[in-house]
Amino acid sequence: MIWLTWRQYRVQALVVTAIVVAFAAVLLCTGPQLARLADESGNSFLAQASVGGTDPTVYRVGIGLLYLLPGAVGLFWGAPLVARELEASTYRLTWSQSVTRTRWLAVKLGVSALAAAVLAGIVGVGFTWWASPIDTDLDKGLTAGAFSMPRLSPLVFGAHGIVPVGYAVFALALGVAVGLVLRRSIPAMAVTLVLLAAAQVGTPLWVRPHLIEPVRYTTTITAANLGRIVAQPGGRVIDLEVRVHRPGDWILANETVDASGHAVATLPHWVIQCGPPPPGQPDRHQACFARLRRLGYRQRVSYQPASRFWSLQWREAGGYLVIAAALAGFCLWRIRRIR
Repeated sequence: MIWLTWRQYRVQALVVTAIVVAFAAVLLCTGPQLARLADESGNSFLAQASVGGTDPTVYRVGIGLLYLLPGAVGLFWGAPLVARELEASTYRLTWSQSVTRTRWLAVKLGVSALAAAVLAGIVGVGFTWWASPIDTDLDKGLTAGAFSMPRLSPLVFGAHGIVPVGYAVFALALGVAVGLVLRRSIPAMAVTLVLLAAAQVGTPLWVRPHLIEPVRYTTTITAANLGRIVAQPGGRVIDLEVRVHRPGDWILANETVDASGHAVATLPHWVIQCGPPPPGQPDRHQACFARLRRLGYRQRVSYQPASRFWSLQWREAGGYLVIAAALAGFCLWRIRRIR
């Protein structure tokens, strides 16, 4: 069965493997040079790395590849794995042999999932190793050129560590499950792509912030920490933020709360006076901030500390592996009911 699986999907496997190996070779060739530049340059490392050379290109390509890899696995490995057999009606011959349909699917799923996990792990861990000097400086608050997002930021987090392994195995199981339900390869590939994209977009928005209870602190609003005030025409203040200097942390919320601790959607019109006064107008800063304090308005900031990077990695990857296992169980249940 393992040999048969390889024979059937060797072209797709070789294409993805060739891309992964080529990128891993680039990481191995440029990684030591990047680390040496970081040691020699000190705080000017990111500025030097972002000017000329291949480092910014490798950085962008690495992030893109790690988001595209699960899609390739789900579309070209997962979706056609069973759907193609059902579409062509070859399953009638295949499942009439000595190997049961459950074992047939279990072997295909197991071999494909292992291959997807290994390839995603090579790229994910390799890219994390390569980018470690960049991530170290970004966590200190240093930025330059293409290097502006710490590794805990939503876009970069999914292209680091072991999370790509969870996404790749999930994409494979998702593709197989959709193929079993739709029984057509092309529609299964389209639906798999949509669902996977929804998962990759929705996870950092609604799931990842709550994998670990965020850290929260509340502070008074002062002229020193006021970041911005957003007002609509007519003076209705709809947003106020304070400056938060927490390099490397992921800021989840920066919201104004009232004296009872409830978040407020809008603030009184007079809060606009806390902003810089127009030229020639009296400075009402202090009176405005004193009024905010007197009425109990404060600013509540929620964030995930940079030190939680690996804890969040393990939880998110583990969650997707559990979902993948559930999808695999559904596939094994479903295939026994196909006639």
